[in-house]
Amino acid sequence: MSTLTASSKPWPLRQPVVFLVLAALAWLALYRVLDPASEAIVAALPVDRNSHLGGALQFFFYDTPKVLLLLTGVVFVMGMINSYFTPERTRALLAGRTEGVANVMAATLGIVTPFCSCSAVPLFIGFVQAGVPLGVTFSFLISAPMVNEVALTLLFGMFGWKIAALYLGLGLTVAIVSGWIIGRLKMERYLEDWVREIPKVTVSLEEGSLTLADRVEAGFKSVREIVGKVWPYILGGIALGALIHGYVPQDFMASIMGKDAWWAVPLAVVIGVPMYTNAAGVIPIVQALLAKGAALGTVLAFMMSVIALSLPEMIILRKVLKVRLIATFAGVVATGILIVGYVFNIVL
Repeated sequence: MSTLTASSKPWPLRQPVVFLVLAALAWLALYRVLDPASEAIVAALPVDRNSHLGGALQFFFYDTPKVLLLLTGVVFVMGMINSYFTPERTRALLAGRTEGVANVMAATLGIVTPFCSCSAVPLFIGFVQAGVPLGVTFSFLISAPMVNEVALTLLFGMFGWKIAALYLGLGLTVAIVSGWIIGRLKMERYLEDWVREIPKVTVSLEEGSLTLADRVEAGFKSVREIVGKVWPYILGGIALGALIHGYVPQDFMASIMGKDAWWAVPLAVVIGVPMYTNAAGVIPIVQALLAKGAALGTVLAFMMSVIALSLPEMIILRKVLKVRLIATFAGVVATGILIVGYVFNIVL
């Protein structure tokens, strides 16, 4: 019976090591031909490569497969890693920790956990049941969408390790400090009554017994769930980025998102909050804005507000939080993002 079951599995699960080696080689080979392939496609079209349309098309044909390749590869690898960090294990790691250290742990765990705004409510309830302090829970909820593997990998692929590391440090700082401040404000009374009345449960940290094949399967599942959900945002973000890259004058973008306009950072945050997208959708827009002369601090503030302060997440959180706590959460995080934007516009 076990032999028949094993033989019915697809070959990547029967030979996971061989599959991982071949997949890595194929990924690298495809990544290396992206630039010449995009130039060849534009050259084959009846379009002048040096025109606005030619530049926009080359941007689109290069960035679309690049972002999808990066996203697929990283989501697959992180899906394998995330098999170690189930919601139960995450709650167990944070339960019973004191504030401060726990805020740092929660923000760091947010990097390697695949949770988004759609899972905010069940995660919040689970943390409350496990006795995780409110401020620590917010450190996690801020970090998980904002400083995730997708954002960091795409930033690394498009801008290099310095920008990716800068974003990592900034995002963790905002998540840790914001969660700590919310914890110090003692706002548990602004949880919805039914949430405060949830009975506490004890969670334990159990070791998993997954094989390499199981973790490969978890990687495939992650790709189906995450890439399958975000690819429309990717195409939309790249299309908008291509239009900015090809048609928006550099002087115009520098005038409204440059260092000299004091109102550029708060305007970027205000524009970013109601946008419904994620890191995969917003980073191509960020790339185009920077190429057109927008200031790094302003663009980072825009990106952080889109990912960490999305209006849909706040609507979802309204099921478990009263308006005053949501407003406090948004105000504290927005203040942190504004400080980040101004500091880096001054320093860089």
